[in-house]
Amino acid sequence: MKKKEYWIQWGKAAGIRAVKTVAETAISLIGADAINIVSLDWPNIVGVCATAGIVSLLVSLKGLPEVTVPEYTE
Repeated sequence: MKKKEYWIQWGKAAGIRAVKTVAETAISLIGADAINIVSLDWPNIVGVCATAGIVSLLVSLKGLPEVTVPEYTE
């Protein structure tokens, strides 16, 4: 079982990745809507961005290279 410090590091790293993913998704959808590639309204944009954030967190469960497993010293 991993220690509490690992999960704190993981939560911070996964949260940062999820926020970046949400922002990137929003930027791409707003940009695509501005040049009429897609036609989305704000509730749809928020829904797609939220889904991207959740997917990012789920992918982070596999592991994050910036989070190391602390060595057990007993």
